[in-house]
Amino acid sequence: MEIINCDVAIIGAGGAGIRAAIAVAEADPKLKVALISKVYPMRSHTCAAEGGAAGVIKPDDSFDFHFDDTVGGGDWLSDQDCVEYFVKEAPKELIQLEHWGCPWNRESDGSVAVRPFGGMKKQRTWFAADKSGFHILHTLFQTSLQFPSIVRFDEYFALDLLVEEGRCQGLTAMEMRSGMIKQFHANSVIIAGGGAGRMFPFSTNGAIKTGDGMALAYRAGVPLKDMEFVQYHPTGLPNTGSLLTEACRGEGGVLLNKDGRRYLQDYGMGPETPLGQPQLKTMELGPRDRVSQAYWHELQKGNTVSTEWGDCVLLDMRHLGEKYIKERLPLVRELAIAYLGIDIVDKPVPIRPVVHYMMGGISTNTKAATVLPGLFAAGECACISLNGANRLGSNSLVELLVFGKSAAISAIEFIKNLPEPNRDALEECAKESQARVRDLFSRPDGGESVFRLRKEMMDTMEKNAGIYRTELGLQEAVTKINELRQRYQRVTLNDKSNVFNTDLFQVLELGSMLDCASALTVSALDRKESRGAHQRLDFVDRDDKNFLCHSMAYFQGLNQPKVEYLDVVITKSPPGVRDYSGGHK
Repeated sequence: MEIINCDVAIIGAGGAGIRAAIAVAEADPKLKVALISKVYPMRSHTCAAEGGAAGVIKPDDSFDFHFDDTVGGGDWLSDQDCVEYFVKEAPKELIQLEHWGCPWNRESDGSVAVRPFGGMKKQRTWFAADKSGFHILHTLFQTSLQFPSIVRFDEYFALDLLVEEGRCQGLTAMEMRSGMIKQFHANSVIIAGGGAGRMFPFSTNGAIKTGDGMALAYRAGVPLKDMEFVQYHPTGLPNTGSLLTEACRGEGGVLLNKDGRRYLQDYGMGPETPLGQPQLKTMELGPRDRVSQAYWHELQKGNTVSTEWGDCVLLDMRHLGEKYIKERLPLVRELAIAYLGIDIVDKPVPIRPVVHYMMGGISTNTKAATVLPGLFAAGECACISLNGANRLGSNSLVELLVFGKSAAISAIEFIKNLPEPNRDALEECAKESQARVRDLFSRPDGGESVFRLRKEMMDTMEKNAGIYRTELGLQEAVTKINELRQRYQRVTLNDKSNVFNTDLFQVLELGSMLDCASALTVSALDRKESRGAHQRLDFVDRDDKNFLCHSMAYFQGLNQPKVEYLDVVITKSPPGVRDYSGGHK
């Protein structure tokens, strides 16, 4: 196997990965950075984000307001030291992006424009029309090109971490175009590989978000934290799962049931306010967990609209007018026309909740460090924990920046004065990774299909680990996922070639998703309360006495994970009531 030596290896070239690479290169141009991604960087899922990025910039806003919104929105499961650090760093990162060329929208006086977002009591979401993620990623990518110390390895699939002498010292990865496995020897590794939403059948997530980075750390002994908290976005297209950004509602769009009624006031998010006013109010700008749950209740009451794609509610933006929509929501209009044949200027669009984001992930501290020395994580694959039980929209794009940079700073500090690696031991470790892949090629036909297992996994997660959960359903999910993990050992490759073997990559991705699904379902079964995005029909109340803590799932091979608990860090905001009934001030 070819050995590639570097100082810092970064897995994932989306927003968090590229921001980390830039931070390393700026800090010390002599440090060699290997930026490893299974897709070309501009195809990373960061580019799909539409709405914007949150940071205090206006005179009527404050760090305390942003802190309170984030902690309350997360149902007090956020580590408050993490939130305090985040809200102070967020504006710095957004201003830095502007200096690098990000085209933020402007007010008439030339200042940065901000829009309202759900669960936030002040307007603080910076935006570039409704293509914010694309412009952020493009800005980061073009900025990274000026640093010769950043070497990209596009279309490389990360296989295993190399762990020797009690620390992470690199990884193995397969070059997709040749099928060759290569060793990356690194003094520190940053995982920035995104979420695992594709374990569900109806998701805004691109096909690449299969939890590979989470699984890498998990199998290496790092716990997955708070995996039971899966965010549904309330406004997904019913046929494709494509996202209609929260900016639709931030700009004044409203949700209607089959009777044409704005129903959110019935679920603690009133009072109703006049149409056509893109101002702060609760109603449609309630937090994502509450708005998605309200859809479920309307469905039980028979108040949804029947469509050829299933039961929906309506998102109405007609009152905004064509000129305003063209300026602020051009992509939303394009998506609705392309996928549903509906022009939002003339008609309301049917929508339903769709899996969007995982609050849980690789457990790290505020400095983005894991319990495995030399391993760091940032972005959606990590649980720092900023988002708690429910992420507020527009916090995640800034999270990529703040903690991508933080991971880089920590990685640089870690590699100072390290002893020389034992390269013979690393090569032996890499051979074990290579043997795991070779086993897939030589395995006899076990009668199991990756497509069948994946469908059964998705159906199980949709049925039993969705917006509302029960003991019986979660137990069924735990049992089924465990069965699928056993059957996965008998999956056979149909394609035995080396060049761009998509059959192989789908098998590897399925293994990652099954491991993540196991951690998710076991953690959800053990959390006997309702908090944020984790709602139990059999335990309807939040239980701060027993569950004001993070779940920590530890990998146990083919057995189900062991779950332990870690106290939430509370600095200044004791648990309170999430009240969205009075509107925003």
